[in-house]
Amino acid sequence: MMAEVKSSRVKVPSLLTVVSSKPTAPGRVHKFTALDHAMGFHTGHIVFYYRRNPIGDGASMENDLDNLRISLSELLCLYPPVTGRLGRGADGNWEVKCNDAGVRMLKANVCATLDEWLRYANAAEERDLTVWEDLPDDPHIWSPFRIQINDFNCGGLAVAISFTHMHADFTSATLLIKSWAEIHRHEPVAHPPIFNLPSVINESAAYRRSSSVFSETNSEFEIPSVRMGRATFKFSEAKIRQCLSEVHESCPDASPFDVLAALFWSKITRLKSPACDDDNKCSLSMCIDLRKRERDSIPYGYFGNALHFSKLSVNAEELQSDRLAYIAGLVHQHVGSIRDEEFWANVAWLESHKKEGGQYPPPFQLFGCQLTCLSMENTISSEGSFTYAAMFKQNEKPIHVSYQIGNVGGEGLILVMPSPEEGLARIVMVTLPEEQIVKLCEDQTILGLQPSMLLNGKQ
Repeated sequence: MMAEVKSSRVKVPSLLTVVSSKPTAPGRVHKFTALDHAMGFHTGHIVFYYRRNPIGDGASMENDLDNLRISLSELLCLYPPVTGRLGRGADGNWEVKCNDAGVRMLKANVCATLDEWLRYANAAEERDLTVWEDLPDDPHIWSPFRIQINDFNCGGLAVAISFTHMHADFTSATLLIKSWAEIHRHEPVAHPPIFNLPSVINESAAYRRSSSVFSETNSEFEIPSVRMGRATFKFSEAKIRQCLSEVHESCPDASPFDVLAALFWSKITRLKSPACDDDNKCSLSMCIDLRKRERDSIPYGYFGNALHFSKLSVNAEELQSDRLAYIAGLVHQHVGSIRDEEFWANVAWLESHKKEGGQYPPPFQLFGCQLTCLSMENTISSEGSFTYAAMFKQNEKPIHVSYQIGNVGGEGLILVMPSPEEGLARIVMVTLPEEQIVKLCEDQTILGLQPSMLLNGKQ
């Protein structure tokens, strides 16, 4: 037991370790890919908000947590890299010793109702619902995955997970929680984890010849000193349909992501000085998940990083000209032109820059070094978004899911994701320097779409 006060409204009275119900075979080691190592500067944090307790009958929270730990132990049998500990291999690269050391689980009490929290809490307070720790110098007893169960006054609950981005991306971590919920409901796991990418890097010389967007990224970085803020905008299906109708003539196949990425990119560019490079070009670092594209070379169940970074550049005057349809068309064309080969080219570039002895280069600041736009459109299938399918109890879906990336600085991050509403509704989470966030929240074009503002309390 422990007594820790994380903030005036979030208190953590207990901490325990949950291990898998079946031991992993001795000596198992999980190797990280070149892309995993490149992501090592960042952490991932997800919070699933539930209107009611989704893990039991409400008779006793302690009994509910006991049952939750049992299902988590069963889940961890499928995920040896999650329960292991980090260490350096003979080549100097990070790897996971799958030794069943377990996952840290924290129980927290929140001195607010769920509605009060979503309406009035700010981004800094929301951090207290998860664990924020960077990789320590000696991580041999450090848990890379932390789960925090947050109990609100009203009976609402938030299930949060924190992890190193070297281990997993948002799709991987979301599917981990979804699989946990399926086991808790005594149902088959829809997407069992797959831990190895197919070995296709050397199958085509084109992969090796292609240049990589990583070659333009400066690996020598410092954590930015500027204070960052975050705002969350929830757009209804009706307003997204309105946006799509306005751009339909120029870009009939535009998606909600296309118009929202274009809208926020153009508005944020106006807030920056200077907003362009020496060639009068403004650039957006586009980040998309390549699972389930083209030849299904990266399946949904892959546990690791399957993110592809590319750059879209536009003339500054065009970007700031309020030609939303034109910019949305450029975003749509850019995303549609991305092929799996480009992902493998990035991986091959990282592989080719190993040091003598086989050690990978240092990690990059991939989120925020340039303004970055992350798409979560891959979480939407014909059955709906699996982001909101993490039901520990039947029909108890999350009412909101919050995604945060650690160590985002510099230009900032735009994240576009599905909303709990069915259809075209979307949520946009923006991380920018605080002064820019304040101005963005006052933008009349964005406010004209009547977004609901979540977790946007005064900083």
